[in-house]
Order: sequence, then C-alpha cells, then structure tokens
Amino acid sequence: MAKTNTLRNVVLVDGCRIPFQRSGTGYVDLMAYDLARMALQGLLNRVSVEPDSIDQVLMGTVIQEVKTSNIARDAALAAGIPEKTPANTVTQACISSNQAITSGIEKIRSGQADIVVAGGAETMSDVPIRLKRKLRKKLIASQKYKTPAEYLKLLRGLRPNDILPEVPAVTEFSTGETMGQSCDKMAAMFGVTREEQDAYALRSHQTAAKAVRDGLLRDEIVPAPIPPDFEVVRKDNGFRADSTLDKLAQLKPAFVRPHGTVTAGNSSALTDGASAVLIMSEEKARELELQPIARFKQYTYVAQDPKDELLLGPAYATPKVLDEARLNISDIDVFELHEAFAGQVLSVLYALNSEKFAKEKLNKRKKVGEIPIEKLNTLGGSLSLGHPFGATGARLVTTAANRLIKEDGNMALIAACAAGGLGHAMLLQRYK
Repeated sequence: MAKTNTLRNVVLVDGCRIPFQRSGTGYVDLMAYDLARMALQGLLNRVSVEPDSIDQVLMGTVIQEVKTSNIARDAALAAGIPEKTPANTVTQACISSNQAITSGIEKIRSGQADIVVAGGAETMSDVPIRLKRKLRKKLIASQKYKTPAEYLKLLRGLRPNDILPEVPAVTEFSTGETMGQSCDKMAAMFGVTREEQDAYALRSHQTAAKAVRDGLLRDEIVPAPIPPDFEVVRKDNGFRADSTLDKLAQLKPAFVRPHGTVTAGNSSALTDGASAVLIMSEEKARELELQPIARFKQYTYVAQDPKDELLLGPAYATPKVLDEARLNISDIDVFELHEAFAGQVLSVLYALNSEKFAKEKLNKRKKVGEIPIEKLNTLGGSLSLGHPFGATGARLVTTAANRLIKEDGNMALIAACAAGGLGHAMLLQRYK
C-alpha cells in the first residue's frame, strides 16, 4: 500500500446489502455473523477485486453476540477474505456502519490502506438475554466449588425474582428513556402532529413499495441463501404496500400513553440485516481499471444532550458538513436521512427550516433551509425498508450513490441520528 504525506481521494466502488427482514422472520435462526458473512460474500461476488488485495475489514454492530465479539473478523474469514487481512468491529449505535466507513476513509486518505471493506450487521431476532447480577456472581464463584455441599451455596440467599432473566430494553442508559419517548417529546417541542407523522410514514411505505415494484433496489440487494436448506431471501419484507392513513390512524400511542403521537406505524420496526461497501483510493481504482460510483467528500459527527435532543443530530450535523464544503441545501440533489421515527425526521426538517433554531442552536443568522420532499428518501427509508442498527449507515451510502446515477445528480447528503444524542452527516459526489 502507498504511503503519502498528502490526503488522497477516496471513492466508493460498490455497495450492497442482503434483504432486510423483520425480526423473527427470514433470518430468525441466524446469527448476526451469518448476515455479515452473506453481505461480504455478496459484495465480493460483484466486484473484480481479489480478496487478498483487501487491506482491512471494518464492520459495525450494536448488540454484540458474546461468541462473535469481533464480528468483522469472524465474518471476513467465513466470507473467504484471507486470514492475513486485519478486521475490527466498531460500535456507535445507529451510525455504527457510518463510523466503519469513515474509519476506512481515514485509513485510505492517510496512506495506511488502499482498499477497505466496511459495513455492518445486526440481528434483533436473537438478542443476548442475561441472568441477573446476583445469580451471575454466584455462578462465577461456583467455578471454584469442588464438593456437593459447596454447590448448595448457589441457592443460599436467592429469591425467585433473582433467577428470572433480564431482557434487554432499548433505553438510554444516561436518561432511562426509550427512543420512542424521546421522539414523542421532540415532536411535541417542534409541533409535529400525529397526522403529519402518519402521512410521512405512509409516504415511506409507498415509495419503498414502488421502488421494489419498479426494480429500483436491485442495484443494492444481493440474495441471501438461508441454511440448512438454502432457501433464498430476495426482497425486503418490512414495507407495507397496503398501508393507508386510516389504518395508521387506528394505532394507539406506543410509548407515551394515552396522548402520545408516536405509534408502531410511524416508527421503524426491529429488523435483521447486513450491508457492505468497497472503498479505495482513487489511484488504486484507476490501477485496477474499476469504475467508482461516488467520491467521498466531507463528513462529520456531532453530539447533543441525550435528554432533550436525543434524535436531533442531523439538524446539527447537516449545517456543519455543508459549511465545511461551502455548499447550501440548494446544492444537494439527493438526500438520504435515516428514519428512526417519522416524528424524528419531521423534527429535523422543521429545525433545518427554522430561523429560531438557527439563531438559538446553530449561532447562525439564517436558517439552513428546506429540504425538498421530492429529493428525500425517494426509494423508501428505515421506516419501511427496516433498520438493522449496525447496517443502516452503509445502506444509506449505497442508496445515495445509486440514486445520484438514477436521478442524474451530482451531490448527495446522508444524515442519521443515533442513541446517546449522536449524529452524523456525509457528502457524496457522483463519480464522473
């Protein structure tokens, strides 16, 4: 690999994902490692790059399986990437694969690598369920026991409640609130109504259904053969083509009862899936006679108060990355925003188009601007396609790059929120 004192251009050669599946359906018997392996194999089957030329594999994941704590390494080996290739796993909540990609970009820009595979995987069908701490301590201590009398100590002092398992909850450690509760609070703060949220959710499902019907997602999806019979999963199953406003309006609040506005219908569903992208230096792509699809430009990460602005990261990251590139909203042809909740997306859109938010929160004299809805998530989003925590970021990057080609655009903006009050934004330029 080349060593250089100047930052090099980094390009996206290709990206793909296995079909996203609602948890408990298509991938119910698989580990996240299996999903990551299929995404990596799918990527390698699409590109003319020898596995032994890959300098590093970076994968994101959120809920780690103890047996595969470094899922990047285990999945890379299973996918046929040589054992000499280093691989490591990163976690940054819902922007984990974004972090995997930008870490790869930095390695290439600095000359530490020429070719990097990045992505992420998540399963919500089989999350780790722990024993309670009191019982765990006794079990750990029992490893030193040698006699039956000593083993009787296991039961001493335990109550029936102590042996019940702990099921993980999607709550903020720092605040104790769920994301749904935070979104409900944020939607109320920005005056986003239940009707607006349901209408946005319906749009997401309708655009996803149309994209599938018209074959617009074929460029990014690779089939997933499921062992032991290797029946092939070919399509996402999270979107609801038959969804209507009437059906959505009948759903009860899911998090803040009885007056909340966030429901199961205007929230992203628990999802299993994996994604991967191939990135490299522009020089290496030319040397290998590969045609990139996009060039990575600026990107940034931000953090806010997780109590009051948990999901508002894109409203802070977007103006920051635009300022760094000396661009405006009007210069962007393609927008891909992560849809954790309809209320979250709409709050971000309201904030970006608010003079008050610009002055009080961004220290700007003018608002950032209005994102045209006709340029936003035109092939569906996390609300409809699904949201495997560790895989969504690479999906956003791949979809944005493909849309630039399909829609004859030049510049794309990707933005996402994440647990902990984190946010990310990135600019991609179509490669010509």
